Amino acid sequence: MASFSLGKTMKYIILVFFALLFLMPVYVIIVTSLKPLDEVSLEHMWAFPTSIDFSSYTQAVKELAPNFMNSVYLVVPATLLSALLGAMNGYVLSKWKFKGSETLFTIILFGMFIPYQSILIPMIQFIRSIGLYDTIAGLVLVHVVYGLPITTLMFRNFYANIPDQMIEAAKIDGASFLGVFRHIMIPLSITGFVVVAIWQFTNIWNEFLFAVTVTTNETQPVMVALQNLSGSQIVQWNVQMAGAVVAALPTLLIYILLGKYFVRGLLAGSVKG
Repeated sequence: MASFSLGKTMKYIILVFFALLFLMPVYVIIVTSLKPLDEVSLEHMWAFPTSIDFSSYTQAVKELAPNFMNSVYLVVPATLLSALLGAMNGYVLSKWKFKGSETLFTIILFGMFIPYQSILIPMIQFIRSIGLYDTIAGLVLVHVVYGLPITTLMFRNFYANIPDQMIEAAKIDGASFLGVFRHIMIPLSITGFVVVAIWQFTNIWNEFLFAVTVTTNETQPVMVALQNLSGSQIVQWNVQMAGAVVAALPTLLIYILLGKYFVRGLLAGSVKG
């Protein structure tokens, strides 16, 4: 019993150590964001501020507000479209088998392994040719297309656990392709939609490369604007840290509010029966 208690105590000590190690950068970000500029230095990086100053947050919000809204206009439609199209792909590839469906699925999955940098120039040329360069709509298109492989994979695995008898019964009752998808598959895959939505929301919100190359100035998302907060000569680290906190809040709130559904959705598609 004593050895068991000692082993359990050591596990908790190790877990607490790694948790503190992980939270150290977060502590520095928050403490620095609450300091006036004259207190920000490497020597006093770990020290608490002598007085709490929220002026850095005021400045960060003022400068990031337009770009913050750009990210909202980007992430909402891109997340919804990629989730819906991925669900339809997963539905077709798991329940409506046809000749070459496995090959098609493999080709779609191949898109997950194509590096962003390798398609950047042809992608920008294509976006220009259809008149969507430097627009939120163009960036939405990029993220929807690039998100399809992972969303298709997630939904295909999720729908594979739904009994085929339910689909057959719906067909006998006269349900069409879209009818089965709307009235049976979507209600049964709400947890799957939550998982995909959280995944896509986080990736799209935090993405930088596409945002900085497809958009410029007024149409840039918040992550690009956060980089621009550094300035050209003097870096106001307190303002930049405050901006980092503001930019990270949406994804943090998503995980706080929907985290349990995310885990539940992952487990729902991982076992059968």
